[in-house]
Amino acid sequence: MRAFKRYDRRGFTLVELMIVVAIIGVLAALAIYGVRRYLASAKTSEAKNTIGSISRGAAAAYERETAASELVAEGSNSTAANHALCASAGPVPGTPPPGNKYQPNTAEGNDFETGDAVTGWKCLKFSMSQPVYYQYNYNAAAGYVATNNPAVPNANGFEAAAIGDLDGDAANSIFARTGQINTATAQLVVSTQVYIENEYE
Repeated sequence: MRAFKRYDRRGFTLVELMIVVAIIGVLAALAIYGVRRYLASAKTSEAKNTIGSISRGAAAAYERETAASELVAEGSNSTAANHALCASAGPVPGTPPPGNKYQPNTAEGNDFETGDAVTGWKCLKFSMSQPVYYQYNYNAAAGYVATNNPAVPNANGFEAAAIGDLDGDAANSIFARTGQINTATAQLVVSTQVYIENEYE
């Protein structure tokens, strides 16, 4: 009788299977980390873009010449037009959303629909109607949010800021862009970068 050798039917060893499973596990962990980081970056881009829009609104408001409405007596001159920053706007919403989104109230006198020609969100000509992950602030002259920012302006400046709590752990992230009036030239200078503190909190 002839004995047959079955070399062509050899399978994987247990060690080889364990190595393959370990490699798949490492790749899955890296993929999960990458997806989470990507989603967090997408959320933080909302804050960066929005405070960029608010600071551009503040710069545009400063560039507009404003003049007081007045009755000028015959033979006299009116008050000269001047440049001024918009006065501060209230934060929207009142507290940072804890790991979720806030839908702004678009009714007159609420959220971004507050202020007038010289104060608040209406002066900045800024409004949002889509749900947001962050609380947005505009402060002029005082009340700045990002106190650790090396570009904190003095009383002749402004700050556009976003405060967020993306993971709902009560630890906040802060994004801020500032501007300050150069008193010698009366020009508004805006910070070159967005200040970021605890970006993914």
